Amino acid sequence: MTNIKTVAVIGLGYIGLPTAAILATNGINVVGVDVNQNTVDAVNRGEVPFVEPDLGVHVAGAVSQGHLKATRETPSAEAYIVAVPTPFRDDHSADLSYIEAAARGIAPQLKGDELVILESTSPPRATRHMADYILALRPDLSIDGANGAPVIHFAHCPERVLPGRVMIELVTNDRIVGGITPVAAELAKELYGVFCQGEILVTDDVTAEMAKLVENSYRDVNIAFANELSIISDKLGIDVWELIRLANHHPRVNILQPGPGVGGHCIAVDPWFIVAAAPEEAQLIRQARITNDSKPEWVVAKARKAAEAVGAAPVIATLGLAFKANIDDLRESPSIGIAAELAEQLPTAKLLVVEPHVEALPAALRDRANVELVATEEAISKADVIVVLVDHDEFKSISPAAYAGKTVIDSRGIWGPDSHAEAAATAGLAVN
Repeated sequence: MTNIKTVAVIGLGYIGLPTAAILATNGINVVGVDVNQNTVDAVNRGEVPFVEPDLGVHVAGAVSQGHLKATRETPSAEAYIVAVPTPFRDDHSADLSYIEAAARGIAPQLKGDELVILESTSPPRATRHMADYILALRPDLSIDGANGAPVIHFAHCPERVLPGRVMIELVTNDRIVGGITPVAAELAKELYGVFCQGEILVTDDVTAEMAKLVENSYRDVNIAFANELSIISDKLGIDVWELIRLANHHPRVNILQPGPGVGGHCIAVDPWFIVAAAPEEAQLIRQARITNDSKPEWVVAKARKAAEAVGAAPVIATLGLAFKANIDDLRESPSIGIAAELAEQLPTAKLLVVEPHVEALPAALRDRANVELVATEEAISKADVIVVLVDHDEFKSISPAAYAGKTVIDSRGIWGPDSHAEAAATAGLAVN
């Protein structure tokens, strides 16, 4: 049981707000900090500014009980959880400027004995970078109490949740906690023990950082295998969905499903942090990233060929913009780039974009004259070519017969392996 009663969560995005809400609904007084005033205002009204099942109930309840509020200014607290973005630069190195900005807000509030946790997915030694950054601003403080200076405890606890299941997995998943010191690790373990029913595994901070990167790199490598299989299968005239279904009947084989690429802030980003840390050694991890990053180009080429076969002014429907099914998260989504490339490469085409979980087009598509955000039924009825980019339930629930007479580029296998061949025959052309 933790003695910490007040926590400031820096960053109220897809991870920070759920973490703030779950702590608050378990009796911790939480102040969420975000640079976006609209997010702050929404949280203070008890509302959620993005789609995540069950999160709204937690936020509304915590705000109404007085355990959760939001502000743009970092407050004084007993513990700080930093959950800000960590994008990569053009050279694939990590951009730690958001962490540094959070550190600048935290540093003036520290008095001694506070716990500062970096939850953002980070490259190795990012937690130590944050600690060094704060201590450079506050040389009167220390990590180890040297020269009698007050101690600040630094730890890393990476998130391990799946969008769409965040509020479930925050509670049920095992967690890894790594401290710069053993005391920091134990303090962080006690804090997460307030709500985490899974096992909380304690290690050092760098190992904890690397564990999260390894988990996502493992997924990335396996997705790359599936994506490469889909390209090979297309060349050989094989239905990749049927191929994978058959191969997975082997008791020690579990091939993942291919797609149009890899998106999201984690799997599409984290492997590059390993590559940047060990560029000569991370050969397989690098190649998986290259394979997955090149898959959108292959989908674009397939869709363009089908559209050009229609004539001078084809109507193309792209189904889905989110990086995975049934969420509104567009971060690093390959679908956006695919739609943008089709609009650019086929200026005489009409591009009907469907994303049932958003109300406006993202910036990459917003100002293109030949792009329009429409409902699913309208897109399917008007399109000559349909490109399935996300396997939302809304798309999967539509009968393959609705696609009759259309050319279908199915990058997600939305009809499933058992009916894919039948659907292809009904709809016209479906490729992997």
